[in-house]
Amino acid sequence: MTKFKFIKFKTNKKIRVLFKNSESDIFVVFLHGLKSDLTGKKPDYLMRYCKRRKIGFLALEYSGHGKSYGKFESGTITSWSNDVKFIIKKKLIDKKMIIIGSSLGAWLGLIQFKYFKNIIGFIGIGSAPEFLERLIWKKLSKKNKSLVYKNKYYKLENDDYSYQISLKIIKDGRKNRVLDKKNKSKSPVYLLHGEKDDVVPQSLSKRILKIFPNSKKKFIKIKNGDHSLSRVKDLKILSSYIDKIID
Repeated sequence: MTKFKFIKFKTNKKIRVLFKNSESDIFVVFLHGLKSDLTGKKPDYLMRYCKRRKIGFLALEYSGHGKSYGKFESGTITSWSNDVKFIIKKKLIDKKMIIIGSSLGAWLGLIQFKYFKNIIGFIGIGSAPEFLERLIWKKLSKKNKSLVYKNKYYKLENDDYSYQISLKIIKDGRKNRVLDKKNKSKSPVYLLHGEKDDVVPQSLSKRILKIFPNSKKKFIKIKNGDHSLSRVKDLKILSSYIDKIID
């Protein structure tokens, strides 16, 4: 059974984390997607992979996700990014980090380059930087945009989910752009994207390649893969790219 921990974040607020092999000098940091948590296949696989490779593993649930503090509707890209920054500073300030970001997690991971120089690799899974503006707001009709301004939220619906995206988070997303700034990091960047991803287009993921002019980088299209990339074969491909960074 997976043993979670809770780390206090400000008064009466706690963040649920997975933190393993604390003595290691290298850590995989997994950042999950929107409305996800740490009970899925990817964090479980990565935790077992890190144990096998004898390296550290850290993952967390942002506010309003899983068992962490707060309500989802109150969260923003800034607040979730701050959750990540806080936990990294608390646990990994002197460690080498490989950041793995799934969908929203890739956006939050890219933001961390502003704060930490000890990132030795970045892997995106169905990466969705700036998705609020590029995949939601820009696709709304003028009528629907007027309704968002009136109601202060937009109801995002899919066959698998339905939840509210607040006007606040859309505005906050514009303050957290990452695709218009060059990143000076020389760490390798690998972007995995499902061939049949119907949530985030490959073109958005590929945009990340342009902001890393000094890095070894590669876009990997996964045959028949969906947005999650949680099949056994997908996870084995993911771990092979972690191996490339470590070895």
